[in-house]
Amino acid sequence: MAATLNIVGAGHVGRVLGRLFAAQGVFEVQDVLTRSAASAHDAVHFIGAGRAAGTLGELRPAAVWMLAVSDDQIAPVCAALAGAGLLKGAIVFHCSGAKSSGELHPASEAGAQVASVHPVRSFADPALVAAAFDGTWCGMEGDPAALALLAPAFENIGACLVPIDAAAKTVYHAASVFASNYLVTVLDAALRAYAAAGVPEAVARELAHPLASETLANVFRLGPAGALSGPVARGDFATVARQHEALKAWDLPTAELYDALVDATTALAARKRRGEA
Repeated sequence: MAATLNIVGAGHVGRVLGRLFAAQGVFEVQDVLTRSAASAHDAVHFIGAGRAAGTLGELRPAAVWMLAVSDDQIAPVCAALAGAGLLKGAIVFHCSGAKSSGELHPASEAGAQVASVHPVRSFADPALVAAAFDGTWCGMEGDPAALALLAPAFENIGACLVPIDAAAKTVYHAASVFASNYLVTVLDAALRAYAAAGVPEAVARELAHPLASETLANVFRLGPAGALSGPVARGDFATVARQHEALKAWDLPTAELYDALVDATTALAARKRRGEA
């Protein structure tokens, strides 16, 4: 019989994992607690299993606890659960990419085994992610006993697992921010700059799409140094200076973003010249 799972915090990540665990029979989803009764009922409907709980006092003991709450709530929520006597002998894990399993210290003190498991995905569309989770990489660290149970559980829903250093968790998460969030910011700057040059928005996206797509493909095929092209890679700093001045005249924050990237790109260009990956 599958181990019972309680879910505290069922936003996009919590409900996707809950649905997958329930659908594959990995865990028996038992109680779901979120910020409000309405959101708890909505999460249970999405997951297709479990019971919506209105308060912490309604939660029943479970073998496994998933804390899919915001980063700043992991420690206080864990402390509240431990204080209520719910975590002794349980496996407790959170899904944060920025916080280590050390945030679950109150659970450890209460006799639980703890871990963190972070799916490296954008969860903007939960239904789409749930339907295409196979192959998702998950960074995990924590107590061996917790990982011994969680590793096969995540593998059973299609995850690929990679162990990470808990002490470097913040740098690990920053890597994901660069690869996802800041990539969006840079592309937004490109689209706005096209618009400033009189290119209609729809056409600007068509201009940027092949450039961005081909560059990403080259990064993963050739490595960043091999994929780098453009004025910095050519050593054409006169063009870089003209572009920077033009951007300052148009939009100072975008010019500052451009300037902030020049040094890092110059260092990458030097690696390219040296033939480094």
